[in-house]
Amino acid sequence: MKDVEITLTVNGEKKKVRVSPKESLLHVLRDKLHYISVKANCYRGECGICTVLMNGFPVKSCQVLAVETDDADIVTVEGLSKNGEPSLIQKAFIEKFGFQCGFCTPAFILAGHYIVENMPDATDEEIKEVLNGIVCRCTGYKQIIDAIKLALQWKKEGKS
Repeated sequence: MKDVEITLTVNGEKKKVRVSPKESLLHVLRDKLHYISVKANCYRGECGICTVLMNGFPVKSCQVLAVETDDADIVTVEGLSKNGEPSLIQKAFIEKFGFQCGFCTPAFILAGHYIVENMPDATDEEIKEVLNGIVCRCTGYKQIIDAIKLALQWKKEGKS
């Protein structure tokens, strides 16, 4: 099988990259495009640490073939801040200390961003459902959920 060139938009920037038919989006983002916030861990879709937003939805990048992302819009945690200013969800994670070692933080922030943008009235159970596929070995998830709830509150109040 021959390599193919794909075009994808990452954090608002068009990127062209040659990929093999078996190559994962995780590999392309980390190793070819150098988005180091996209973490590699289990490579089986079990931990969710490699989560990114693809066309607005959280996906486990180790489970997505790069060839499937031709013309896709990808957002990594680097793409959430604007002009060096942290996004609402990033500010909430800082405020509520929604991280420990930081390894899983980009995945949780992206999932939290998805919730804030698409589920303005999310209940605790709905938040937990979205976060269900991401594993953190440091916390009991309380600070993460609190950060997402704070970001939801701030958004309703019109804070940016």
